[in-house]
Amino acid sequence: MITSSVKALNETKAKVARLEQALAKELASLPSAYGFDSLKAFVAAIKAAGDKGRVGRPKKSTVPKTRKRAKITDAIRAKVGKLVKAGKTGSQIAKALKISLPSVQNVKKALGLVRPATKPARKRKARRAPAKRAAAPKLRKKRVSPKKSAAPESKPSQVSDESTPAPSA
Repeated sequence: MITSSVKALNETKAKVARLEQALAKELASLPSAYGFDSLKAFVAAIKAAGDKGRVGRPKKSTVPKTRKRAKITDAIRAKVGKLVKAGKTGSQIAKALKISLPSVQNVKKALGLVRPATKPARKRKARRAPAKRAAAPKLRKKRVSPKKSAAPESKPSQVSDESTPAPSA
C-alpha cells in the first residue's frame, strides 16, 4: 500500500513538472503572439491597460495615512464668524472650511458666538463641617457566672419563724 502511494505521488510530481514546462513555453510565446518584442514591453502594456480600465474600488496604498492637523489661522476664524452670523450650522461650516467640528466650536467659543446655557446654574449646598471622630467604644468586662461546687448543698427547709422554737437564753 505504501509503495503504491509513493508511486502515485512520484507520477503526480512528474505531471506537475510537465505542466510547469508547458506553461513556461506558453507564457514565453505570449509577447510575440501579441506583437511585442520583449517580455518587459508586454508586461508594461498589460499594466497600463489594467490601470485604465479598472472597475470597482481603487487599490489601497500600503503606506498608512497620517492625519494632518488643520492650521486655524485668523482668516479661518474670520470666515467662521461670518458663516455663524449667516446662520450656518457647525457641521456645514466644518465641511466648507475643511476643519473639524470641534475646531469650529472652539473658534465660536473664542469669538463669543456660543449661546449661553438655558438652565440657570444650580446653587451649591453648604457643606457641613465634618463630624468629630467618635471615641473608641469602651470594652465591657465579661460577666463571669459564679462557680458551682461539685456537690450541691442541702437547703434548709423553709419554715415560717412562728413554727420554729426560739432558743432559750
